Amino acid sequence: MIKTVKYDEELSLSTRAAWLHYGGGLSQTDVAKRLGVTKIKAHRLINRANQDGIVKVSFDGKIAECAALEMQLSNLHRLSYCEVVPDLDEVGLPLRALGIAGAHFLSREIEGGANDVIGVGNGRTLASCVREMRRINAGDIKFVSLLGGLTRNFAANPHDVMHKLAEKTGAEAYFMPVPFFANTANDRNVMLQQRGVPEVNKMAAASSLKFVGIGTVEMTAMTVTAGVLPQSAMQEVRDQGGVGELIGHFFDERGALVQTELSDRTLSVHLEALKTSRIVAVGGGNEKIRAIGSILRSGLLDGLVTDERTAKALIN
Repeated sequence: MIKTVKYDEELSLSTRAAWLHYGGGLSQTDVAKRLGVTKIKAHRLINRANQDGIVKVSFDGKIAECAALEMQLSNLHRLSYCEVVPDLDEVGLPLRALGIAGAHFLSREIEGGANDVIGVGNGRTLASCVREMRRINAGDIKFVSLLGGLTRNFAANPHDVMHKLAEKTGAEAYFMPVPFFANTANDRNVMLQQRGVPEVNKMAAASSLKFVGIGTVEMTAMTVTAGVLPQSAMQEVRDQGGVGELIGHFFDERGALVQTELSDRTLSVHLEALKTSRIVAVGGGNEKIRAIGSILRSGLLDGLVTDERTAKALIN
């Protein structure tokens, strides 16, 4: 028998809002900022928690435990946004749980109207987020790819999310028609001058929100299995101490940038643009714990969506 899990987003937000307000001591204004909603909605969510009997001497439910983990991760890594989702007993990557949470986050950002351009990464987890999204009118918001999306044989990336986003939102979505990594640094420079590429690259760098995944340096990583990188190139990153990957940039255990010859071949948003951006990552699962910890310690993330087991491992 297949176990069906019913997810009530409004109840989840209500419990989180109440925990942050009463348990975490945040004002309603701060709760609104933490959850990415308006102050009026934060007030309404807290009222609902009171009316539904969630607020007592302690907080009922799994979401309350996740909210406590969110607070710890936020304080530990100075995150302005953090969401920890309950485990759904998935084997391997928790794609279903993260997909649901990521879909709701992205939908709230679209409905909030604060972003003219949203930059989006690639990979299995982000593809799951878009798959779980309901159809929504994005209005004048534009989506843009933060990295090249072609494999070495120039086939479309199997986990590309741009076309799916356009279908779900009716918005304009700009794809970067170059590989993730060029064969040489000179090839990279040539590709960046091709018609349309500079404009898309500039739009990606300037996007007010960058919604991304986090990659590992294992040989099972999507960049290797999808033919984006040969195993030899990934092995060089590993030999230099690389642990985690964020939009084509690799970092070691301490969160320091790892420079290899691959760095000069990367066709993605430049690191300097990431330092001045609002970046929210979604990722989880045992195989990504070290990678996520690496990226958190880099200080580049403003927000993280992860699962309960991963959150506990990152804190401990």
